Amino acid sequence: MKYSTISKQILITFCLILFATPKLEAQTKKIKRPKSRVGVTSVDNFVRESFDLYDKVYKYDGYAASGTPLEDEDIDVLEEALDEMSALSESAPDILNDLDGVGMLKQGKATLQMNKAKKALKYSIKTAKELLLGQRERESKEEEGNTEPEDKSDEKSESDSKDGNNSNNDKVEEEASNVSDNLEVYSKFDFVPGDKQIYFDDFSQDFIGDFPSKWNTNGTGEVVKVNNVEGKWFELKGGYGIKFIPLLPNVLPEEYTIEFDILAVVDKKTSSTARLNITLDDNNEFKDGANRATAEIPLGQYGAFDIRISNRINNATKINSALNTDLRSAILNKPHISIAVNKRRYRLWINQKKYVDIPQFVAPNKVLSTIKFNLLGMRDGEDRLFISNLKVAEGGVDLRRKLMAEGRISTNGILFDSGSANIQPQSLGIVRQISQVLMQDDSIKLNIIGHTDSDGSDDANLKLSKDRAMAVKNALVNIYKISEDRLTTDGKGETQPIDDNSTSDGKAQNRRVEFVKI
Repeated sequence: MKYSTISKQILITFCLILFATPKLEAQTKKIKRPKSRVGVTSVDNFVRESFDLYDKVYKYDGYAASGTPLEDEDIDVLEEALDEMSALSESAPDILNDLDGVGMLKQGKATLQMNKAKKALKYSIKTAKELLLGQRERESKEEEGNTEPEDKSDEKSESDSKDGNNSNNDKVEEEASNVSDNLEVYSKFDFVPGDKQIYFDDFSQDFIGDFPSKWNTNGTGEVVKVNNVEGKWFELKGGYGIKFIPLLPNVLPEEYTIEFDILAVVDKKTSSTARLNITLDDNNEFKDGANRATAEIPLGQYGAFDIRISNRINNATKINSALNTDLRSAILNKPHISIAVNKRRYRLWINQKKYVDIPQFVAPNKVLSTIKFNLLGMRDGEDRLFISNLKVAEGGVDLRRKLMAEGRISTNGILFDSGSANIQPQSLGIVRQISQVLMQDDSIKLNIIGHTDSDGSDDANLKLSKDRAMAVKNALVNIYKISEDRLTTDGKGETQPIDDNSTSDGKAQNRRVEFVKI
């Protein structure tokens, strides 16, 4: 839409008046973050990152107001934030150029949000300098009637992550990590994966350097191998509006689970806006649908950043929350992400810990057909993110009742290390439910039967299936204290497939464990 010269002059004058703000004095009344986006990329990114930094500095200002001294780690965080704020301030978008041709209402909204973001950024820079110079302590009586300081969280960052500057995309160096394989830690993990597989991709059927065959995007990415980490990985490339969509064979059912592993190459210089967004959407194209549910997992390392949760129901935002947490250590250690959707209920786990459990998050009576991944805030060539072992399965409901009613269950949700009988700890949700059945009825005895895919020799697979059944028995005995004489084990190797061993989906179905009442 074109406007007259006089209209443009009025707009320019309006913008200049708004941006000509007076020197911002110290404040304790919090500046509110805008609740909605403008729809102009440069403006939305600037506003979002400005308020991320503002929230961090405001928290430290609260410490000063309450007389809490800054620790060495706090000072390091503030120094790094000050550098980032200065760079952000210098790179503020030229709003008059970016809004050329945009509707008048959107222009006004963008101008107001930019003005608020610049105010927040100016406050943050001034306050951070005063905090670092020790000039910010105030008597608590001066703060009476204003926002109270937040509780102090531990800002100490975990060890720096891997060096992201590697030009060889087929091979990424990874330092030794402390990924937990202690099953005891997961003993109360209550995620139960679906028992009817819809989709699985470990990229084993794709060539290194290619975009994966079972995905779609409006950006770019490629399959790579990563040093010291098993299997193939899909490297996502960040960017505003860039979506990565697994090609599911059908729309998502009412009850289903999603699981995947991520590997992040990030460090203390990674932006506070670096996030992996996972969206369930009713639109299978790249634009956003009218009904969707999104979780944003923070990747930055210089501070503890929130998990953000938001939804849209008939194009109206019903939930937009920020959940306090510190994921820095988990992000550096190849976390396993688990999501369960049971009609409207939405739950999300990272490793063994449940972070989200919202009873009415998903739109009612709406078909969410698509999973979309979006990567934001990553430094090109330095920050990198990889995904693997994406599994979508129908179900995720209570297996205990099925075992009690039918006398047997079969599940491919108990995962093992490749070629090994080591149980992956995120699989203990199922083992835990089996233990609860056995605890409820002392008369029940179970035979545990392992099955493998066809990779490897017949003899090796037979032994592996027996070893895996025994590993499940040992978990029930050692972790959940089930009497050993109530459990027997067997293994069938590759002799009883239930799907096609020539595909990754079929192999995943065939790798399973059965529990049969004796």
